[in-house]
Amino acid sequence: MNRIILFVVVIVILSSPSLAYAHAGSGEERPSVVSEAAIVMDSETGTVLYEKSSKSSMYPASLTKIATAIYAIEIGDLDDVVTVSENASDEEGTSVFLNEGEQVKLKKLVQGLLINSGNDAGVAIAEHLSGSVEQFSTDLNAYLKNEIGVQYTHFENPHGLYDPNHVTTAEDLAKITKYAMKNQTFRDIFGTVELKWNGESWDTTLLKHHKLVRQVIPYKGATGGKTGYVSKSGFTLATTAERNDLNLIVITLNSNLSSASYNDTKNLLNYGFENFERSSVAKGTTFKAGEQTYKTSEELRFTHMQGEQVNREVNEDGTLDIVREDGTIINSYHLDKLSDRVKINESSTVNKDIKTNSMFGDYFPMLVITAIIIVLSLLVLFYSRKRI
Repeated sequence: MNRIILFVVVIVILSSPSLAYAHAGSGEERPSVVSEAAIVMDSETGTVLYEKSSKSSMYPASLTKIATAIYAIEIGDLDDVVTVSENASDEEGTSVFLNEGEQVKLKKLVQGLLINSGNDAGVAIAEHLSGSVEQFSTDLNAYLKNEIGVQYTHFENPHGLYDPNHVTTAEDLAKITKYAMKNQTFRDIFGTVELKWNGESWDTTLLKHHKLVRQVIPYKGATGGKTGYVSKSGFTLATTAERNDLNLIVITLNSNLSSASYNDTKNLLNYGFENFERSSVAKGTTFKAGEQTYKTSEELRFTHMQGEQVNREVNEDGTLDIVREDGTIINSYHLDKLSDRVKINESSTVNKDIKTNSMFGDYFPMLVITAIIIVLSLLVLFYSRKRI
C-alpha cells in the first residue's frame, strides 16, 4: 500500500508543469566571439538572438555594398545600360576590370559588386543613379534612414573604401541585410556562388568570396554572404543561413584574422540554430483589453529560446506584447480593433474557441495528473478489496 502511494507522489512531481519548464533554455552557453562587434538576428522577425557591441560605431569595409546593391535594385532599372566613366574604371581596390566607355547593364554591375566585390562597379552604379559619388552617398544615407530605419550609419561612398566618416554598426548592418533579403533579386545575387563574366577586358568566372557560401568552409544552410576588409576595419563578414524554420543573419566586424571571423560566424550560427525556435499567433486570434476586443489581421511570428514559455499581454492601446519569462518583451504587434457589431457576431464563436483553447493549454498537464491519480486510486481500492 505504501509503495503505491509513493508511486503516486512521484508521478505527480514529475508531471508538474512548473518543473517541466523550470530550466528551459538555462543550459545554453553563449558563444565565444573574438570579433570586436557581432550580432545574430532572425531575418524574419528581427529578433536579436545575440549581440556584442552591436551599437558601436565601426568601419564596415565592403559590407557597404549590401546597402548599395539593394538601393540600386529598388531605385534603379536593372535593364538600364550604364556607360562606365574614367572615374569608375580607375577606382582602386578589388574590381571587375571595367573599361572607360564600356557599356554594362545595371544588373550586371550589381552582380559584379556583390559577387566579386567590384569597387569600380560600385562607382559606376553611384554615378548612374545619382550623377556623382558624393550625391549618391547623400541619397543612399537618406534611403537607409527613411526606408530601413537605421540610426547610426553614415556612408561616404558606395563600396566601403576607408573614410573616417564612413561608419555603421553591426545592428544597422543586420537591419539593412534583413531588409534586403526580402527582395528576391537581391537574394538570388547574394547567394550566387559563381557567374560567367564577359567584359571588354576580362572574360572569366566570378567566384563568391564568402567561403561558407562557396562551401570552401562547409556550413549546412548557408544562403548568402559578403566579405570585407580594409586595414582600418579588419575583417568583416555578413552571412545569411537557413535551417528548419529559422533564417538567421550574422554580422561580425573587426577581426584581426579572416579565419577568426569565419569561426565567429559559424559559432554564432550554431548558437542561433541550436537554442532558438519560432512560434506564432494565428491570424484571426482575438484578445480582450478591458471592454475592447482586438484581432490579429495576419499570423504573428516571433522567436524565442527553445522550450521557453512566453506570455501574450494585450495593452489598452491594442498592442500585443510577446513577453519572455524574465519579463523581457520579445516583440510587439499592433492589433485591429473590432467594432461592436463584429464583436456581437463573433463573441459566441471566436472568443469562446480561444478561451477554450487557452484553458485547455493551461490546464492540460493538471488534467493528466488528475486522471493518473484517479486511475491509481481505483487500483489501490481494487487491490485493497481483493486482499480483504
